[in-house]
Formats: sequence, C-alpha cells, structure tokens
Amino acid sequence: MEKIEIPATNRTPTVEFDFDSGRLKLIGESYPEDVTTFYNPLFQALKEWLSGDASSKCRFDFELIYFNSSSAKAIMMIMELLDSAAEKGKEIEVFWFHDPEDETMEELGEEFGEDLQHAKFTLKKLSDR
Repeated sequence: MEKIEIPATNRTPTVEFDFDSGRLKLIGESYPEDVTTFYNPLFQALKEWLSGDASSKCRFDFELIYFNSSSAKAIMMIMELLDSAAEKGKEIEVFWFHDPEDETMEELGEEFGEDLQHAKFTLKKLSDR
C-alpha cells in the first residue's frame, strides 16, 4: 500500500503512514476546519491496510501537542480501529508521546489508553523517544 505523507499546517498534524514498515504517526496540532474531510481518507486507508494481510505488525505514534474535541473523536476512532485489529491477531503497539510539562496531554493519553483492551499502549515523554 502506498505511503501517506501529509505535511502539517497551522491546523492539521503531520501524517506519516508508512504501511510497508508498519509505522504510522500523527504529529503536531489537530483542529482542522473540517475534521471529516481531513480524517476520513486516513480512516479508509487504515481500515484497508489493517484488514489486509500485508503486515501483522503496526506501531502507531501519537505525538500531538493539541487537539480539539472533534479531533478527539477522530483519535478515538483510530484507537478503535487499532484495537479491533489487535483483537483479530495483529500485533498493534500504540505510543502516546507528551511533553513532560503538559499534564493535560498526559492525562488524555492515559484516558485513551484505558479504552484499549487488545492493543499494547505505552505512554512516553517526548524526551524519551
């Protein structure tokens, strides 16, 4: 499957989905004017890749420094897709990176991680990359 590389804007995160290596990342801030337009192609690509046999391993890095409530719903949908794939046997690792000074992002990461039942979740400080 072809890589998805989208550079960050002042309202959207950098997207690095390297499906061949199983490494996927969202980096930066997420508060797009139209969350559906931004995230739907990513959901579709992720669903297609996770349902295929190309790789049984996936590492998804969230390195977000800010996101709005609409983006939080999109992140939750990504987490649900990842957890569902892990339940079906794919090896899924989710890393939530946060600034050590940003307790809010750390707490949000903990909350997202608690919802994962099958995927492995790790909360990390950005300085520990």
